[in-house]
Amino acid sequence: MATTNEYIEYVCEQIKGIGEIRYKKMFGEFMVYVNDKPVIIVCDNIPFVKKLDCISEMMQNAEVGCPYKGAKEHYVLDIDNADFCKSVIIEVEKVTPIPKPKRKK
Repeated sequence: MATTNEYIEYVCEQIKGIGEIRYKKMFGEFMVYVNDKPVIIVCDNIPFVKKLDCISEMMQNAEVGCPYKGAKEHYVLDIDNADFCKSVIIEVEKVTPIPKPKRKK
């Protein structure tokens, strides 16, 4: 089951106000960007964030899972708790670099 447009809009609405938010469809699923940094991957209507040291204490009781086959284990973000999500995403955004632009062939 692929992520629905309604769900990705809900995810973005829940973290609204922490920076410039956009999303991009990738391989049938979505990547959510905050200030041009990839911070949430949404697969099958489940939002995931990377397992990073800066959020390990905050996410100690979170579920974990793999967003897609072959991916490293990620935390599952409780997107229904908007305030908590914002605090997690603020920390993730701080340590996530802006992806380098791809060269044109």
